[in-house]
Amino acid sequence: MISSYEIQGQTVTLPVEVRDASSGTVMYMVDHQAASRIIPPEFEADEVAPGKTQLCLVVVDYRDNDLGDYDEVGVVFFVRPKGQPEAEIGAYIHHLPVNQAFTQQAGLEIWGFPKTVEEIDFSVTEGSATCALRMGGEPVLTLTLPRGGGSETPETPAVGYTLLEGAAHRIAFSRGGKEESTRPGGEGVSLELGRHPIADELRSLGLPDLPPLLSSWSEHFFGTFGEVEKL
Repeated sequence: MISSYEIQGQTVTLPVEVRDASSGTVMYMVDHQAASRIIPPEFEADEVAPGKTQLCLVVVDYRDNDLGDYDEVGVVFFVRPKGQPEAEIGAYIHHLPVNQAFTQQAGLEIWGFPKTVEEIDFSVTEGSATCALRMGGEPVLTLTLPRGGGSETPETPAVGYTLLEGAAHRIAFSRGGKEESTRPGGEGVSLELGRHPIADELRSLGLPDLPPLLSSWSEHFFGTFGEVEKL
């Protein structure tokens, strides 16, 4: 079945294809109880180690994408549906600021992604990438991480979870990449938090003082965002 949506006079057909983008991820191990207080009750945080849950800060520079050319910042937890211990662990996007209105409306209406239109400044040097996010005129975060690498990842299916019109849904997506690298620890990673409520929320999880578990970079990632299914 092919699904299509009308967004701002344009037809968006699923799966949405990402043909080229750069992305960076910094992963932290945060307190499970603190994360559980933030994650909606429809989901439960994956306790990947005793008392610990993974949190990812993700920055993306989309260059060739069915939803446009835009930048994005994600605050992501790994969860399963509440009361379903055998369900597949998937990514739950808690915050997803973008800097273009079309992708904001499409993401919200199609998948329930919590996209808002904000000010995002994405810049790169030979060895690093920096993304600064401002919301309502207030600085939220500035994240710098190392870039570069020669690994490749084949396109691989994955699962995400979201709230769409207040109900839990499952999303099928895929991802692959070229010129990728993963670095253990926090070498080359710098996180500054502002005074915005989202920054305060990240502080409640121990950031920016908590050392990163790892950082990763993909110079050219590609993939799809597919159908959304009500649980």
